[in-house]
Amino acid sequence: MNVKILGSGCASCKSMYNDVTRIVARNGWEVEVEYIQDLEKILAYGVMATPVLVVDEKVAMLGRRGSSKIERVLREAIKMQIS
Repeated sequence: MNVKILGSGCASCKSMYNDVTRIVARNGWEVEVEYIQDLEKILAYGVMATPVLVVDEKVAMLGRRGSSKIERVLREAIKMQIS
C-alpha cells in the first residue's frame, strides 16, 4: 500500500505526516509513506487545500483530522486490500 500526504509544509501537514508514520510503525504495517509538497503534483489530485491523505492514489481524507480518524482510514484501506 502506498500512502501520500499532500502538504504545503505547514504545521497541520507536517503533523498529519508524523501521525501517519507513527501509526504505520506502531502497527508494523508494510506501507510506503511519502510527503509531497510539489504544487503541480498536489493539484493533479484535484484538491485546493492541504493536508490531504492519499491512499493508493485515491484521496482518502481532506483537511486535518485526529490521529484516531487517520488510523481508521488506514485500517479500512488495509482491510480492502486483504479482501
